[in-house]
Amino acid sequence: MKKYRLKNEFKGYKKGTRFYVVAESEFIGVKEYVLRTQDLINRIVISEDELTKNFILIK
Repeated sequence: MKKYRLKNEFKGYKKGTRFYVVAESEFIGVKEYVLRTQDLINRIVISEDELTKNFILIK
């Protein structure tokens, strides 16, 4: 499972918050990712652009 960490504040989450990628989908060239916080309580859906701009891959 891929792990990401926030580079800066994003959608109400603080810098350094860790997320797991739960699902990846692609529809007509547009990729979307479903991320869950490390405690698996909160979920966000983001585009590939948002992922590359705001997150750092940990593993």
